[in-house]
Amino acid sequence: MADVDVVIEDDRWLTPDLEGLASKAVQIALETAGISATGYEICVMGCSDARIAELNAEFREKPVPTNVLSWPVFDVGPDPDTGIPPAIPAPCGAENSLGDIAIAFETCEREALEKGIPVADHVIHLVVHGCLHLLGYDHLDEMQADVMEGLEIKALASMGLDNPY
Repeated sequence: MADVDVVIEDDRWLTPDLEGLASKAVQIALETAGISATGYEICVMGCSDARIAELNAEFREKPVPTNVLSWPVFDVGPDPDTGIPPAIPAPCGAENSLGDIAIAFETCEREALEKGIPVADHVIHLVVHGCLHLLGYDHLDEMQADVMEGLEIKALASMGLDNPY
């Protein structure tokens, strides 16, 4: 199993059990993408909209809240013809991290309410989404989005969750 380190910056994340949800979501995302989770590390931070807006401003020059942000360790991206990124390196002692994910409480809660789904289900979806970004998947064009969304749908279905799209 991947080692999932959860950092709680906003205590509201204790109620939906971000630690348990993130651990499940990371494992299923890696398995669905065909990656052996053994030996990898991912950090998931549960924060507020204000904090994620700061991070979004700093790293993407967009000073507004968003639902999830990802910082991959490996600089890989999807193949322009297939939408599938190259394989990431195997864990090797000194560098096992795939990267970091941040998820914003207010935005996640609001989106779940708008979709009429449990917050926990939306948390799982957002962590799966963030984890796929760490593996090099993206949604910059329709083909890439189709590939990434297909993996998300498959991962969520394996957990008994509905298609979020």
